[in-house]
Amino acid sequence: LSPRELRRHLEETALADRLEDQLFVSLESFGYRYGLPDEADVVLDVRFLPNPHWIPQLRAQSGRDPKVREYVVESSDAQEFLEQVVRLVRFLAPRFLAEQKRRLVLALGCTGGRHRSVALVEELDRRLSEEPSLTVSSSHRDIEMPE
Repeated sequence: LSPRELRRHLEETALADRLEDQLFVSLESFGYRYGLPDEADVVLDVRFLPNPHWIPQLRAQSGRDPKVREYVVESSDAQEFLEQVVRLVRFLAPRFLAEQKRRLVLALGCTGGRHRSVALVEELDRRLSEEPSLTVSSSHRDIEMPE
């Protein structure tokens, strides 16, 4: 683990131990070209969505930029995917807590980890943060990797 990853892991672990009836959900975007995240409990592939990399005006931006976010998140497939993932997390949360598992690491991957997975993690963070039984954090493992 890098120092940043170690710090995040320690913070999440300490926080998870203090949560009584809440699940700590850690969302992580990644690029398949750099391998799967080691700590992921659930890995979802979002490469089925159109890739902003192939749009010259969007290539240099990331999924945090409004134009990339709109390109990715506003499609009907992305909207349905997001709804399904929120339902999945709602389903898993009480079951994880019943097993004394306080942390769920959900990783979303696209080709390079810069556009689609980032935009979707940001949107999932926004949606899941509205759930009172969840504490949500997000990170983007490969957002700064060269193209």
